[in-house]
Amino acid sequence: MLAHNIYKNSQEILLEADDLIISKTDTRGHITYANRTFLRIADYQEEEVLNKPHNLIRHPDMPRGVFRFLWQELRKGHEFFGFVKNYTSGGDYYWVFANITPDFDASGHLKGYFSVRRRPSRAAIDTLIPIYNTMLEIESRANSQSAADHSLAYLVQLLESKSVSYDRFVMTLQAM
Repeated sequence: MLAHNIYKNSQEILLEADDLIISKTDTRGHITYANRTFLRIADYQEEEVLNKPHNLIRHPDMPRGVFRFLWQELRKGHEFFGFVKNYTSGGDYYWVFANITPDFDASGHLKGYFSVRRRPSRAAIDTLIPIYNTMLEIESRANSQSAADHSLAYLVQLLESKSVSYDRFVMTLQAM
């Protein structure tokens, strides 16, 4: 059973067009800053999120393969754009279009990550849900160590079959 069936009573929180969710993390992904919009939408107090892993808000409907790709890109020093379903403290959920960038100090050393999230297009989410569901199904059939790799391989193969890069794919979806 996919995670979205377990949480069927949760409600979607819709971001406003001008909502910008901003957070910073250290190099391990622990939250060092969360703006008021983050706290309001995720329904947390600041002291509940500071120094906690950012995956505190990771919804179970999110394929691990997406996060595998995200971390691969960030470790290369690249920024990441993508669609993420997050969890509120009360069990509701919200979708975001995320832009995550490495944050370097003046000497060029990585000091953490900076993330800005905004409202995604509904068409993008409707397009991604079946893809994410397939990725989750692939992960459920694989062992825990290889699950993320298998679902990421599916996503890569899907994009190759469409002759489109990941970045072009997500940017096209957001423009829908």
